[in-house]
Amino acid sequence: MDAPRLVATDLDGTALRTDGTVSARTAAAFARVEQAGAMLVFVTGRPPRWMSAVADAVRHRGLAICANGALVYDLHTERIVESHLIDVEVVEEVIDQLRANVPDLAFSVEYEGGFAHEPEFRLGRWDRSSGLGVATLVSQPCFKLLALHEEMAPDALLARVHEVVGHLVTATHSSGRGLIEMSAHGVTKATALAKLAEEHEIKAHEVLAFGDMPNDLPMLSWAGTSYAVANAHPSVLAAVEHVTAANNDDGVAMVLEQTYR
Repeated sequence: MDAPRLVATDLDGTALRTDGTVSARTAAAFARVEQAGAMLVFVTGRPPRWMSAVADAVRHRGLAICANGALVYDLHTERIVESHLIDVEVVEEVIDQLRANVPDLAFSVEYEGGFAHEPEFRLGRWDRSSGLGVATLVSQPCFKLLALHEEMAPDALLARVHEVVGHLVTATHSSGRGLIEMSAHGVTKATALAKLAEEHEIKAHEVLAFGDMPNDLPMLSWAGTSYAVANAHPSVLAAVEHVTAANNDDGVAMVLEQTYR
């Protein structure tokens, strides 16, 4: 059987260690992919502004599909080359509907040129100087809308968000807490990856994919061969045929080393 022509991997919780680093073993495995002539694509929920350290660690190899499919980001140039945005009117309606139906949510948005969040939106990586109000959240199209609930479990919150605004946006979660990530309706990791593969005349059966969380499920279902890491969410472990070692044990690298000898 021929080696896959495209390797697509999630980052946090999958290819990256828990501390967010790329191990030397994993970086070397990524190099093997491109040395074999295959395409390497990082498919992540991260915005581009969180990609610099990853780009440095992999020596600016490959492309990244960021924000769960909303952006394509060139790691060689560190520039956005394609985007699928949520219109301002949709952002405003989604926020209004969720406020009316799910109390105690706080919101944030990611723009191509930055981000804004309400003061109540508290996550460790956010710049506290950017605690901006709702007017700023709906001032321009965004590539990701986030809703944070401090008490609800992520699966329960996701089900509620689907019920209220699933006809307006595509919602998922990837953090293990009550943080819902919303993209333009119909935009997923799978749609962006399928489009990229088609542009390079690569078929789904020629793709090897890795993931760990519900936002990876569309991509893992689409790819010809899919692996979950051992630490993956139960829904991901139930959906794939193959499981490799956990992210902290270089599970992705283990598979790539066997695939690209």
